Amino acid sequence: MNNELQSPVLLDLPHLAADLLPGPRHDALGVDATAPAPRILLLYGSLRPQSYSRKLALEAERILRHLGAETRVFDPHGLPMLDSVGSDHPKVQQLREWSQWSEGQVWVSPERHGTITGVFKNQIDWLPLEDGSVRPTQGRTLAVMQVCGGSQSFNVVNALRVLGRWMRMVTIPNQSSVAKAWQEFDDAGRMRASPFFDRVVDVMEELVKFTLLVRGRSDYLVDRYSERKGADEARRVARESGVLEDVPAAS
Repeated sequence: MNNELQSPVLLDLPHLAADLLPGPRHDALGVDATAPAPRILLLYGSLRPQSYSRKLALEAERILRHLGAETRVFDPHGLPMLDSVGSDHPKVQQLREWSQWSEGQVWVSPERHGTITGVFKNQIDWLPLEDGSVRPTQGRTLAVMQVCGGSQSFNVVNALRVLGRWMRMVTIPNQSSVAKAWQEFDDAGRMRASPFFDRVVDVMEELVKFTLLVRGRSDYLVDRYSERKGADEARRVARESGVLEDVPAAS
């Protein structure tokens, strides 16, 4: 990833002051400048044709690409309700595979009845905390955003932070809440120049930085004493029962 080269996606970001948004400084982060691009998955929470959460997710994707990230946006259309089908359903498999592919995620939901939508929650519910030995979300970075139909609210981003904690993700400090979203996008679905747009840029820039910082360290960062203790106890019980030969204690 050469951060001295201007991303061609920039031509699709007319409101961005490019000279003020260079790519991440690998030297300042203490990370390898030749490493692959950060892999970011974006989820949104509405099936409406004029979904503002989708529009915001796509705007965030453009910014992430300018910053050098590799992105995927999951389309929730056709994702069945949790437990109505088996986990081998193609949309469920796609969601889980893309979550495992990602190093960081962006979650965008509208506010409905003071919280996240069922469409968004259904996507998270399909992501298990564990899938065999793989944890599809643990240790990944997370940025949270919401769109509001009226005045600005933080109910959704607060709820998303709770979800991120339960999914054992590294949620970045910054966040975005776009008030009266219907005023903030033009007829082509593009976000207008405003402090709301600038905040979205802030959030995406911070996400890329944190994702690079966490890369290669997530397993260590989320390694827990209580789990090591439980694993050590399980080994002890197995040894005493003769099921397992003597093995070193967890370190």
